[in-house]
Amino acid sequence: MAVPIAVLDCDLLLYGRGHRTLDRFKLDDVTDEYLVSTYGFPRQFIYYLVDLLGASLCRPTQRSRAISPETQILAALGFYTSGSFQTRMGDAIGISQASMSRCVANVTEALVERAPQFIHFPEDEAAVQSLKDDFYGLAGMPGVLGVVDCTHVAIKAPNAEDLSYVNRKGLHSLNCLMVCDARGVLLSAETHWPGSLPDCTVLQQAALTSQFESELHKDGWLLGDSSFFLQTWLMTPLHIPETPAEYRYNMAHSATHNVIERTFRTIRSRFRCLDGSKGTLQYSPEKSSHIILACCVLHNISLEHGLDVWSSPATGHLEQPEEDYEQMESMDSEACRIRQELLLTHFS
Repeated sequence: MAVPIAVLDCDLLLYGRGHRTLDRFKLDDVTDEYLVSTYGFPRQFIYYLVDLLGASLCRPTQRSRAISPETQILAALGFYTSGSFQTRMGDAIGISQASMSRCVANVTEALVERAPQFIHFPEDEAAVQSLKDDFYGLAGMPGVLGVVDCTHVAIKAPNAEDLSYVNRKGLHSLNCLMVCDARGVLLSAETHWPGSLPDCTVLQQAALTSQFESELHKDGWLLGDSSFFLQTWLMTPLHIPETPAEYRYNMAHSATHNVIERTFRTIRSRFRCLDGSKGTLQYSPEKSSHIILACCVLHNISLEHGLDVWSSPATGHLEQPEEDYEQMESMDSEACRIRQELLLTHFS
């Protein structure tokens, strides 16, 4: 009698019925150096993720060979940090390539569910003031609540004939809008925008704009580059500086805004699935967006645990299909007045 395909298990075919759980790989059996080189993170960080995500990864299953949360997390970290489903990595933890893919999906979903917990603007007054003080300490730019920019992540062409993901360089990508603080911690991450959208359009349509236009942050502003329009809550550089004050403003703006570029480089160097060195993300736009957001969550958690890689040398193909842009001119007279007041008060 034919066996229904639905009950076949690739791990069962590979390893037989002698093992009931896939936990043969033990963290305590290997060194931190091995874990960092293979999975990108040390032992205590991985244990933290097991505690954080364990309940979500222990969903009820009818299968006798349930994969442990620890193994699922190792599989996902291996993919995020290497960018490929390597057979040797699956062999190292005792699972097949198909199970590696399922693990990545499960861990990604669990991390995305926790994104609001780890990616958000501070709310209490003391934390907001500390945010401003940290930015002011970089280059003397006052009132800064975050620096904002977009970055592209290459994805495979969607099955549907949808040109909305084709950017100006003819590549399929997601345009990701992010805000970070002075340490590179992400305060906002919207990773789902089609690559054909210019940065200014992404910001106009983003939840971030609604958040700031509601005047929840009326005592400060974001810093954005010249791909965005000047707004009352978004300070951009002057197109053609003429006075010493304008030059000083632009220099302070550039030095402060550079934090987001360093953050992008950090994320790509740590999570090689995003840097293009192993090719594009081979998922739908929605799943690719979730993988990017999961990496953003891990980035913030890693900084929270003191795992700062800004001092590490960049490796691999970090060049992304960034968009060219034209200088955006603001028609907002109130925004122009605020920037002029900032020039007179702090840079004259």
